[in-house]
Amino acid sequence: MEILGIDIGGSGIKGAPVDIKTGKLVSERKRIPTPDPSSPENVATTLIDIVKHFNWTGPVGCGFPAVVHDGEIYTASNIDKNWIGTDAAQLFTKTTGCEFVVINDADAAGVAEMEFGAGKDNQGVVFIITVGTGIGTALFSKGRLVPNTELGHIIMHGMIAERYSSDAVRKNEDLSWKKWSKRFKEYLEEIERLFWPDLIIIGGGASKKPSKFFHYLETKTKIVAAQLQNEAGIIGAAMATKYL
Repeated sequence: MEILGIDIGGSGIKGAPVDIKTGKLVSERKRIPTPDPSSPENVATTLIDIVKHFNWTGPVGCGFPAVVHDGEIYTASNIDKNWIGTDAAQLFTKTTGCEFVVINDADAAGVAEMEFGAGKDNQGVVFIITVGTGIGTALFSKGRLVPNTELGHIIMHGMIAERYSSDAVRKNEDLSWKKWSKRFKEYLEEIERLFWPDLIIIGGGASKKPSKFFHYLETKTKIVAAQLQNEAGIIGAAMATKYL
């Protein structure tokens, strides 16, 4: 079965049809810059272009960078504040004419990694962390998703964790990989203290360069790089109906 998967990010909106039995993109993905401002109306209009690009008329799974409950957006840490209280699934369905299911973006990436990537067949407690502009998290126990964990927002040093140890912080503060890894290790140790996971999967932009920092982490939990890279959000979004 094919589902159109769309991953809405701060800088780009990406989509492609996905064979949800194999986790493979059926065609090359389409990327459109995220509109500025990224208001509900502007983003919904952009989605029309992606749907038309693939001549799509069927169901669509969509990853979104916020807490999502029954299609409604509850938070807006890195997006336009007007999203709070918006029923994104309803808005996207009405605007495009396709039925949408909307899921937290980190949860979408986690779904893909658990089904087809680094977490495949793992029945323990698995923690997926996407490290980029912010820190996204997805938590699984016995293969089941605990949605909307948003644990990039735990407090560290008087601030939310993603403002202390995200990849964007490394770049903005011009930190060496070693100095940044010390901060990120602190974050991982806090996650270990709270959840005692069996496996931690690192995704997002930082996961493309594991040789730069994995050797600095030295955590109790086994750490591996995500396997699906930029396609994880699209694949997981397409599979959202299985996990919601």
